Amino acid sequence: MHRVEHVMGFPVSLRIDDETVPEGLGDAVFAWLREVDERFSPFKSGSEVSRYGRGELTDDELSADLVEVLGLCEEYRAATGGAFDVRLPGREFDPCAVVKGWSVQRAADLLSGAGVRRFCLNAGGDVVVGGGPWRVGVRHPEAADQLCAVLELSEGAVATSARYERGDHIIDGRTGKAATGIDSLTVVAASLTLADTVATAAFAMGREGVEWAAGRAGCEVFAVLPGGEVLRTDGVPIAP
Repeated sequence: MHRVEHVMGFPVSLRIDDETVPEGLGDAVFAWLREVDERFSPFKSGSEVSRYGRGELTDDELSADLVEVLGLCEEYRAATGGAFDVRLPGREFDPCAVVKGWSVQRAADLLSGAGVRRFCLNAGGDVVVGGGPWRVGVRHPEAADQLCAVLELSEGAVATSARYERGDHIIDGRTGKAATGIDSLTVVAASLTLADTVATAAFAMGREGVEWAAGRAGCEVFAVLPGGEVLRTDGVPIAP
């Protein structure tokens, strides 16, 4: 199976290489992602996230999923000393930095739970794989048609936070200014929930975030700094 849809504002590609695929599984994966978009988008006024942000829902009225997301948001706010913050002054409540990785990992769990062995789920460049080896390219931050690394992994996830797609969109909550100390930061971890949130949180911290991310349990880091300097942990699975 190879299927691509535009969901949550970016292309999502699902590839399954097993000889047989459970009937309706692809539909279930994309239905879940569309549900997430309806419930968690801060850009849709009727979503649970928007209603919570406006103070229309009490804590007792929240879904278990949103409670889980809010817990992750607070965990990383505290861990970064406020650099990562989904409640920035003057801005709407926006947990997208957590929701993306969390929801795509949940979709990958649907695949594994259905017995799928070899798959690749790519959500706007953040990837979850199983049954590899799979090769995942890391885009050069200054050249869209070039890679600065190729990773090889059998299981797990890869996420990158960078300035090249959306400009200086990640804000350091400690200063209220755009984070500019890193050009791109890639995290490899067992789950996309972990990889994506750590990548964004570390990016918000600036250069100090590279060391912070490298110290997180289960994370390998590949970072490109302004000027082209590369920092990476020893366990980054660079393809031979």
